[in-house]
Amino acid sequence: MHGIWREANHFELLPEAARFLPAMFEAVGAARESVLIELYLIELYLMESGRLASAMIEALLKAAERGVTVMLMLDGYGSMGLSSEDRERLETGGVALRFFNPLGWHSLARNLTRDHRKLLVVDGRVAYTGGFGVVDEFLDAWYEVAVRIEGPVVADWVRLFCRLWDSSLTHGGGEPTLVHDLATTLSPHDDYRGMRGRVVWGQGYRYQAIRHSLQRQVSEARHHIWICTPYFVPTFSLRLKLAQAARRGVDVRVLLPGEHNDNPGVRYAGQRFYGRLLRAGVKIYEFQPTFIHAKFSLADNWVSIGSCNFDHWSLHWNLEANQEVDDRRFASEVADLFERNFTSSRQITREAWAQRPRWQRLKEWLFGSLDGLLTRMR
Repeated sequence: MHGIWREANHFELLPEAARFLPAMFEAVGAARESVLIELYLIELYLMESGRLASAMIEALLKAAERGVTVMLMLDGYGSMGLSSEDRERLETGGVALRFFNPLGWHSLARNLTRDHRKLLVVDGRVAYTGGFGVVDEFLDAWYEVAVRIEGPVVADWVRLFCRLWDSSLTHGGGEPTLVHDLATTLSPHDDYRGMRGRVVWGQGYRYQAIRHSLQRQVSEARHHIWICTPYFVPTFSLRLKLAQAARRGVDVRVLLPGEHNDNPGVRYAGQRFYGRLLRAGVKIYEFQPTFIHAKFSLADNWVSIGSCNFDHWSLHWNLEANQEVDDRRFASEVADLFERNFTSSRQITREAWAQRPRWQRLKEWLFGSLDGLLTRMR
């Protein structure tokens, strides 16, 4: 099952926190009916009590004071950095707070299942998604990309949020029935006609619509396939399709983090595939200015932006969601963004990679073996 393609939407690309954070805070400040938030930062925490979290909490409390229905969904593990004081402030201030799949004594597989989606929906009218979290690294240390969404597809984001809020795996003070009265704005905008979009999501190895959609686009692309992801440990089928596309003359590029990285082990695990991809003609770029945490893909006129990394963890365990857009204008903006980021990156050449030192090869083998072990745990 995939999301439904819907016409007459408007999508605005918001590269870097300096653009999407002010827009998100402005939207929350203008909310009159409802604010839905679902967030998680996989490595350590979702919402560590810092400057950005404090500012978001204040914005949510002010909205609740105005009579706005505020619903905050946090992952049970990812939100462990949220202080008990801030949690109490949210709950006593009228924010409905629920946690997805708190850690427990049930099966290991269930504990590994995490909600990695990132979403803000205001008044059922405007939505934001991307790879963002509410931690201070997004203020100045990490490069991120988000998209602002208007139009009929926003209702699909609301439905996705509501299904999880009402599920048996969520716990907390926010009543499940809150989602039954949420309003959505479905009216298309004539001036946005032609901007097609759909929501796609994943639920670990049980449902991988995001991966299947990307693989189909890679197989059908005629001109270019450009992928940006912070954690690149692709499945065999994706590696094969990328190599096949490059061999048939498609411009295939992957944009990945360089030395600035919050998880070097994942980087080494993914680097063991560099040689085979380079030999097939895939171009690999490592971003130099800072850690690039963004997750967006481009295949001809198709774009996908959201929470999903192309590593085994995201594909085998996490709940993920992406916004797909099929629009020439939007694809052109994303292509320009890729080009700017390529110029700020170091291209890994086939010749240079073949001469990498033995210690590098050892790290690739070690972390690649650990990644393989985690993959088989499912």
